Amino acid sequence: MSQIRPLFKREFLGYFRSPVAYVFLVSFLVISVSLAFSRYGNFFKNGTASLESYFIFFPWLFMFIVPAVGMRLWSEEKRAGTIELLFTLPITTLEAVLGKFLAGWAFLTLATLLSFPMALTVGFLGQPDWGVMAATYLGAILMAGAYLGICALTSALTKNQVISFVLSLAACAVFVFLGLSSFTTTLESILPVSVADMVSNFSFVTHFEAFTKGIIDPKDVIFFLSLMGFTLFLNVVALER
Repeated sequence: MSQIRPLFKREFLGYFRSPVAYVFLVSFLVISVSLAFSRYGNFFKNGTASLESYFIFFPWLFMFIVPAVGMRLWSEEKRAGTIELLFTLPITTLEAVLGKFLAGWAFLTLATLLSFPMALTVGFLGQPDWGVMAATYLGAILMAGAYLGICALTSALTKNQVISFVLSLAACAVFVFLGLSSFTTTLESILPVSVADMVSNFSFVTHFEAFTKGIIDPKDVIFFLSLMGFTLFLNVVALER
């Protein structure tokens, strides 16, 4: 595992070697804040000192944002032909996968934490429950990691970034739509209720909602971490094949 740190450093700093990272961060913050203050978020009209109206859009926002970050993780290496050079170094496939994943996750974590002015605004306007806010940030970071695990896997399956983005978007959309009541109703009309409920429990929305209410349920934490671990395992398998 000694090679994870230098690879992490190379990948993380690589995001900031071009204006793309700064454009991404600014766009992410502008879009997320705009949604919170829109008529769908009703940030002021809710009358509560919380960030629930801000974070409620994150499962949908991450569905588009994270594939844009993850599509280049392995596709770019394959397209440029540097993946062969990477694996001539004294580094295992697992170390390479972890180094790239952790760099992307750190970048998404930074993007999430840069929304702290929203938390300060809520603190200025009212008396929020800071514990609930901390739990929500934790849930958002874990959810971003789960999204990225999926995107890293699809990126390892192709050398075309556009194809990687489309595959990632489709896969992430499935994990979002599973939590919609209309989708669950459709499943219940096809499958037994118990099976439909089990399938809907794989939704990011379902597991993230508890965090927005200040509830850190171990099963929600385990769900996100397990999904990360499983997708990274498949990532290693895909690269070794």
